[in-house]
Amino acid sequence: MSEKLPQDHLKLRPARQPIQPGNNSEADNSDANSSGPSYMQGRGAQFNTKNRFLKDERTREHVEGIDDWSDTNEPTQYIEQQSKTIVNRVESPDLNMAYSMNAYAGCEHGCIYCYARNVHEYWGYSAGLDFERKIIVKMNAPKLLRKEFMHPKWECLPIMLSGNTDCYQPAEQKYRLTRGLLEVCNEFNQPVGILTKNSWIIKDKDLLTEMAKKNLVSAMVSVTTFNEDLRRVMEPRTTTAKQRLKVIEELSGAGIPTGVMLGPMIPGLNDHEMQRIMKAASEVGATFTAYTFIRLNGAIKFLFHDWLYKNFPDRADKVWHMIEDSHDGKVNDTRWGVRMRGEGSVAQIISQQYRKYGKLYNLDQDRWALDTTSFRRPGEQGKLF
Repeated sequence: MSEKLPQDHLKLRPARQPIQPGNNSEADNSDANSSGPSYMQGRGAQFNTKNRFLKDERTREHVEGIDDWSDTNEPTQYIEQQSKTIVNRVESPDLNMAYSMNAYAGCEHGCIYCYARNVHEYWGYSAGLDFERKIIVKMNAPKLLRKEFMHPKWECLPIMLSGNTDCYQPAEQKYRLTRGLLEVCNEFNQPVGILTKNSWIIKDKDLLTEMAKKNLVSAMVSVTTFNEDLRRVMEPRTTTAKQRLKVIEELSGAGIPTGVMLGPMIPGLNDHEMQRIMKAASEVGATFTAYTFIRLNGAIKFLFHDWLYKNFPDRADKVWHMIEDSHDGKVNDTRWGVRMRGEGSVAQIISQQYRKYGKLYNLDQDRWALDTTSFRRPGEQGKLF
């Protein structure tokens, strides 16, 4: 049975021209990039969903003759704050990590499928446009991490940097908090894994190289599609796939263990690119990989539905139903062990291909095989036994 969406969440606007199937050109496609006057270029979400934690919400009434989309060019707002914590214990059995940390909440990349959108509601904002335009900056993140490491009960296990939002999103160019966190990890010999889709990570290659020599770091670069027309609307403020491959090549060439993340795989949109992505990443030095299957929890299902039917009216029904078929008739799967891989014939085919090509292209190294024995606090004597 197809999942019905509440109509008050489907704020339909004039549809843009669909991207033509099989168009993998790196050049601009004028038909694919043309849009109606109400479609916001450079943003994944096209509206703000309701925040489930708020009783009241502010709305703007439409007045005839006044453009109710006059804020389409609203700049990104950085909200600086002093946080209380920076390291989170990861309890999910689906994730192979002990801790995660994020210097930023919200992400200007604007990836329409991002699971972290829902977390923005805890901050009092919407998972839609707010997630992309209101970025919370944890100004004291490095200081908090140092305090965490100085605690005598700290257990040295690898930390995931970007467990929620991208640590190298545009805000990093201004604040350099990710750099600060890595410097603290390097000082304490604390192992860390990084996930990003932004080439800004190269700016920290010097520090990452130093950490890699001590087996303290691994990096994973997300590549979801080589179709530039798809990337522009699905991940609007990210770098190109070609540039991401260059990042993998440069990091791996510097001796930094680097892998490729294929996530999410979306049936009918990018699942057919799995082999090509894995092969290309392997050829430039990737040695490990991971993937996820699309799932649309919370507000994301409303945002994705709106985005899908505006950008791909030619195949939207098919894509939506394949996602439902892979999650027990729903798109908002929360079941442990299933939610990130899906089930059924479509998800099974993707899983089989992933295992096959991972073995074929030697993408089977353990990204978490990092040194957890050399952790030390400043001034602390090395352990003799």
